[in-house]
Amino acid sequence: MPDTSQLDVNAMRDAASLATALMRVLAHEDRLLLLCQISQRELCVGELEERLDIHQPSLSQQLGVLRKQKLVATRREGKHIYYRIADGKALALLEVLYEQFCRGADEWADSAPSTPASPEASS
Repeated sequence: MPDTSQLDVNAMRDAASLATALMRVLAHEDRLLLLCQISQRELCVGELEERLDIHQPSLSQQLGVLRKQKLVATRREGKHIYYRIADGKALALLEVLYEQFCRGADEWADSAPSTPASPEASS
């Protein structure tokens, strides 16, 4: 762990604010799935919808959040809009998440704590 004792507290606060803003965006399952897909290669909306089974208007809404936060960039080709990762820090964080949660996903699924059933599931 790096020694932070000599760092300016205000600079640390600013960095913490940026980090928590990024993590808030990533904390939404659909947005995280979208970013994971486009971290591999540029994809258009139709490809994202097909791969992730996220339908309109939710797909457009979540892509809009990612654009607003400047995490993705777009390019138009004819009728298609293609998305790619535009933020290096987000990409680096996605790589860590991939290493921790996706590589060896079968092993993770076997060792993951069970999720309590929702009240609707028992009725």
